[in-house]
Amino acid sequence: MAMIAGGIVALGVTAAFVLAAFQENLVFFFTPSQVAAKEVPQGRSFRVGGMVTPGSVKRQADGVTVQFVVTDTAKNVPVVYRGLLPDLFREGKGVVTQGKLGADGIFYASEVLAKHDENYMPPAAADAIKQAQSINEKAAHTLVQGAAGRK
Repeated sequence: MAMIAGGIVALGVTAAFVLAAFQENLVFFFTPSQVAAKEVPQGRSFRVGGMVTPGSVKRQADGVTVQFVVTDTAKNVPVVYRGLLPDLFREGKGVVTQGKLGADGIFYASEVLAKHDENYMPPAAADAIKQAQSINEKAAHTLVQGAAGRK
């Protein structure tokens, strides 16, 4: 009986270590709108994806640090990355960055992934951009109707 109980305890401890390691390495994906709504984990690494805003890429004098803005067309997230960017990284193209959100509201990326062809974007990022565009179109339509009603 003691050996069986010891085996169960050892199995439980092993399972706890495996689950803790899995939880620590789990990285979630968020959109710029979710970041702006503060739906992201504080002090933990996560991914932000969307489009690189045209005209937002600024390279620092050190030649390694790059600042740019990621958007889902509704909200923007400023990103700072120190390292070499992928060859396919371009303004106006899809990107997924991994890192942490600073207290200053800037996303400090440890990794930048660019889409690999013209048709690919992570499904969550594509859905978020479509949803944000739909919300913007509805808001614009409501404003136009409201302005037409006042005439």
